[in-house]
Amino acid sequence: MPVIHHDNVPHEPFRGGAAYQTVVGDDRGSTPVRLGIQTSPPGYRTPLHSHPYMEVLTVLEGAGEAWIEGSDALVAMAPGMTLVFPAHVRHQFRTLGTAALKTLGVHASPDRVVIVHEDNVGVDDGRPVGPSHLSRS
Repeated sequence: MPVIHHDNVPHEPFRGGAAYQTVVGDDRGSTPVRLGIQTSPPGYRTPLHSHPYMEVLTVLEGAGEAWIEGSDALVAMAPGMTLVFPAHVRHQFRTLGTAALKTLGVHASPDRVVIVHEDNVGVDDGRPVGPSHLSRS
């Protein structure tokens, strides 16, 4: 079994300042799963998105909040917790505080497929995460 040292894995920049490291998997889809580490700076927010497969997201460092379709509640993200997003369920998260949010994502697919439902990638505009028609404070 190969050993992967995260310090040796290149960082892929995302719009808005986040970076992604593909730890397991490649562009050829040669593994049955994709595993990656995302480092999201303070103020970063993902777009509202989904995947055509299950995603499992573990918080390694930092703080954030997430929204998962089917719930009006925001989920506080902190180290030592894992979120499970079923296939085709829209979700979104953002970094809170002054430190980066570091997450480990497992995509139950050989390819990382992201379906964006709203293109608001980047620095947080102050709105809670999730669709704008939901009223949360």
